[in-house]
Amino acid sequence: MTKLKLGPIPDYKPVKLTVELPAQLHRDLIAYGEILGREGGQGPIEPAKLIVPMLERFVATDRGFAKGRRALPKREVAKQGP
Repeated sequence: MTKLKLGPIPDYKPVKLTVELPAQLHRDLIAYGEILGREGGQGPIEPAKLIVPMLERFVATDRGFAKGRRALPKREVAKQGP
């Protein structure tokens, strides 16, 4: 079994996403979705559904970001939220 950084992908409500990706990155996302889907006992996961969890994981594990965020005054952090 392959050890991937992402676990099962929750079924989010569909959201329109417009982004331009290099062709190689798109191929890699397709392959990642196929592997993740196979390991989860489901079909391939489309690239658009991988982007949010990958970005969340990236941000959550970026030590430099965490340190920089702690250094921001509270009012600046609040402005950046949704």
